[in-house]
Amino acid sequence: MSELERPNVVWIAMEDTSPRLGCYGDELARSPNIDRLASQGRRYENAFATAPVCAPSRSAVFTGSYQNSIGTHHMRTTHTSDDAPGLATPYDAVPPHYVTAVTEHFRAAGYYCTLQGKTDYQFGEPITMWDHHDSDAGWWDEAREDDQPFFAMFTNDVTHESCMWDTEENESLATDPDAVDVPPYLPDTAPTRRSIARQYDAIEASDEWVGELLDRLDDAGLAEETIVVLWSDHGEGLPRAKRWVYDSGLQVPLVVRWPGEVDAGTVSDELVSLVDLAPTMLSACGIDVPPHVQGQSLLDDEPREHVYATRDRYDQSYDMVRAVRDKRFKYIRHYSPGTPYRQWVPFRNEHPAMRELLRLEAEDDLDGDRQWVTDTRPAEELYDLAEDPHETTNLAGDPEYEDRLAQLRTAMDDWMDEVDDLGHVSEAEMVHNRWNGDDQPQTATPTFVPNSAENRAVTAKPDGATLTAPATLSIHCSTQGASVEYTTGDDGCWSLYTGSIPLPEGETTVRARAVRYGYEESAERAATFTVHSE
Repeated sequence: MSELERPNVVWIAMEDTSPRLGCYGDELARSPNIDRLASQGRRYENAFATAPVCAPSRSAVFTGSYQNSIGTHHMRTTHTSDDAPGLATPYDAVPPHYVTAVTEHFRAAGYYCTLQGKTDYQFGEPITMWDHHDSDAGWWDEAREDDQPFFAMFTNDVTHESCMWDTEENESLATDPDAVDVPPYLPDTAPTRRSIARQYDAIEASDEWVGELLDRLDDAGLAEETIVVLWSDHGEGLPRAKRWVYDSGLQVPLVVRWPGEVDAGTVSDELVSLVDLAPTMLSACGIDVPPHVQGQSLLDDEPREHVYATRDRYDQSYDMVRAVRDKRFKYIRHYSPGTPYRQWVPFRNEHPAMRELLRLEAEDDLDGDRQWVTDTRPAEELYDLAEDPHETTNLAGDPEYEDRLAQLRTAMDDWMDEVDDLGHVSEAEMVHNRWNGDDQPQTATPTFVPNSAENRAVTAKPDGATLTAPATLSIHCSTQGASVEYTTGDDGCWSLYTGSIPLPEGETTVRARAVRYGYEESAERAATFTVHSE
């Protein structure tokens, strides 16, 4: 890692992208900018998301906590559907009161934090997570002080699942469909091949975007002071990849470039989970890692033995699947054995490869592996990933693998106990418990508590006061776990509240607002304090 005390951090997040990149050995890929980044940093061959779909995965990335531990494991908690009226009340997930996003810890440490692009963390869009979230937010913001370290995240949707669909925009192809490899669990037909070719084209376009960001960082003279992390929220949008706990849905590219050419051009085959990103960045920047964080820093000497993943309600359909993987074997547990693998997810069914699979199944003309379209699934699956990377031969009933099966069962049980897996709690019950009812609570309006000769932090002064110097101001919010931010100017810049605020002599107007993740944002409080000398 860098010897800089407070390096900058840039996260570049792709969507729905498996390691179809030149630096991962894919000769069909056109990804020169990402390949260059990998040559300057460390590439992780065995990096995995904690969920094969975006919002649960991103909630784990941002909090460093597994989604099934903090109540963010269901996909699209704000989802409604006329065809599925039994879904739980649309809600923003409410993590435990002590869980906040990694960027709040960076803001509290004095970093300027920005997000350009997608949020999608399941617990709403807390105002306290970023100094600036906009389509053009970045380290170049005028509001950032020249010497202020930054945490800047960038996302785009170029590689999203929908880029593979048959649309007028996607008619032209640079990638030859005849040159792509079709996984054995999908129909090898022209529509399937075209959809995979479109993914290669989208990766090329996303690579150009990555190159522009890296060039901008170089031109600003900041590259040598900045940790750059490139990752994807989960695997690609093909059927049986996205939304499923096979490696096709979980394995992602991960490249970390440290300042000073540390680890340049190296490759790690150790197991890495995206839940590890938050503690890694905090550790690298000298910021304390909160005790609730469940990921482990990539800077730790002890490598991971296992990575874990979940599948729960995705859009209209409920499910509960858990997976654990070591460096060679994958164990999958289905909590609804005997039911079909393939559930009703209308959005996924727009995919050309999925439409081909459904067409051929209806015509009883499917060749190759039919596992994913069978009407019943087993309670358990076990795969030897060295011999069977596509996970098509289930070894769970093979006596030769009884010991391995038992080891991974135990690993899963221990992990589910450790994180207090909420998959066993119905979604409606979970929402009711976290909201203390069926209506979203509102975060309490913060109030002001001055410390001066007239009031030693005994009485709140929500409407302001006249005080004798020296005077400071504390901001209090009665909602457990609420984060507070405030401003004393008219420039639109808000600061995360971390401790008492010195009040200068003269008149100061303070505005404050608060949010508990998953709650409605508080009303804003504004008050004027006049400080005079004795």
